[in-house]
Amino acid sequence: MTETAYARRVWQLLETLHAVTYFADEAREANRAVGLRGFWMGYFASRAAPLGHVDAAVVTATFANFHPAMVARAIPDAWTFAPPATVVAARAPAAAAALRRAAPDVEDAARRALPLLARVVGAASSAGRPLFAANRAVAAPTDPVAALWQAATSLREHRGDGHVACLVGAGLSGCGIHVLFAADVGVPPALLRDNRGWSDDDWAAATMTLQARGLLAGGRVTAAGGQLRAAVEARTDDLAGAPYALLADDERAELLTVLARPARAVAAAGVIPFPNPMGLPRPAP
Repeated sequence: MTETAYARRVWQLLETLHAVTYFADEAREANRAVGLRGFWMGYFASRAAPLGHVDAAVVTATFANFHPAMVARAIPDAWTFAPPATVVAARAPAAAAALRRAAPDVEDAARRALPLLARVVGAASSAGRPLFAANRAVAAPTDPVAALWQAATSLREHRGDGHVACLVGAGLSGCGIHVLFAADVGVPPALLRDNRGWSDDDWAAATMTLQARGLLAGGRVTAAGGQLRAAVEARTDDLAGAPYALLADDERAELLTVLARPARAVAAAGVIPFPNPMGLPRPAP
C-alpha cells in the first residue's frame, strides 16, 4: 500500500474515533456541563478550544468551510460561558466514555496503538497547521482511551489543515467546497448547506462560479471538476501520509488492524450518522 493510500485508510479509522466528540451523548452532555449552550456552540468551542481565546474570524479562517455568521453566533460568546482550558479538559474524558460504550475492547486497542501514534504525532510537521499544532500541545491524558482520542484528533486536524490548504490552493470558496463535493459524491446538498450555515442564495452563487470555471455543468461535475477534486484529495493524502513514513511496514499494518475494530464498532453502534457533513464513509469491512 502506498503512503497516499495508507493515509486515506488510516484517516477513515482515526476520523471515526475522533467524531464521537460531535455526535455522542457523552460529549454533548460534557459541553452542557461546562456551560456551553446548544450543539453548535459546543462544536465550535470544543474544536477551537486548543487554539485559546480566539475570535470568530480566526475560527472561520481555520475551519474554512462555515459561513462566518454561523461561527459568530457561537464565538467568542462561548468563552464567556466556559474558558478554552475548561473546554479542552472536558473533551477527551467525554470522548473516552463514548468510545468505551460503543467499542468495549477499545482500551486494548488504545494500549497497542498509542506507542505508534505518539511517534507519528511527534514526527509530523506543524508548519502551516494551526489546529494540529494546538492539539499536539495538549497534554496527553493519563487514561489510555482518552489519549487515543487525543492522538486521533491531532492527526485528523493535521490532515484537515493540509486539506484546507489544498482547497484554498484550488481556488474553492467555503461554500464552493461543499457544492463541488455534493455534486461529485452525491451527498444531499441540504445536508452540507444547512450544517455549514450557507443560504440557498450562497449555494446558487457558488454553483454559478463553479460553472463559470467549467467545473460543473447542469448540476453535475464535469471532467475538469472531477479531476480537480481528485487532485485535491490526492495531494491531501500525500501531505497527510508523510509522518507515517517513519513506521515500518509491519507497524503500519499493525496500526490499521488495531484501529479497525473499535472504528467499526463505533460505526455499527450508530454513534455517527452516515452520510454526515464531514464526508466520512463507513469503515470498510
